[in-house]
Amino acid sequence: MIMKLLPSLIFIAALGSGVVAGVFFAFSSFVMPGLARMPAAGGIAAMNSINVTAVTPMFMTALFGTGLICLVLAAGAVIGWGQPGSLWLLAGALIYVVGNLFVTMIFNVPLNNTLAAVDPASANGAAVWTTYLRDWVMWNHVRTITAIVALACFIRAWR
Repeated sequence: MIMKLLPSLIFIAALGSGVVAGVFFAFSSFVMPGLARMPAAGGIAAMNSINVTAVTPMFMTALFGTGLICLVLAAGAVIGWGQPGSLWLLAGALIYVVGNLFVTMIFNVPLNNTLAAVDPASANGAAVWTTYLRDWVMWNHVRTITAIVALACFIRAWR
């Protein structure tokens, strides 16, 4: 059954990876550099607002729904090992899950939580903001690149 669904799931995972890559690319390219130009208190307030509004069904479905599909695709790649594209399929699925879901949960979300806990107008807030910008953006670059690589793997696995 799973093998018959594989082409459709690969297509959906490729679309999801592309959407997620685009969101993360926008943050790396101009959202975060724009926020970095603001005074710390304003940047913190804006980013905290973004972090609250990002938790929407649409974005969570794109991010985590794609991850769920990737888990199914990884299983399909293992079950159909030796089939054309199975290595690319497994690679894309693992790269997406590790580079987007794990990185988000282990690095970006805790950084967001730390930022939400500071007083934006305090000296500590400014120090946290400086560290946040450096670390969050670096991990966002990882998410951007891995989503793009996963997309490329899914395109290559397509049969």
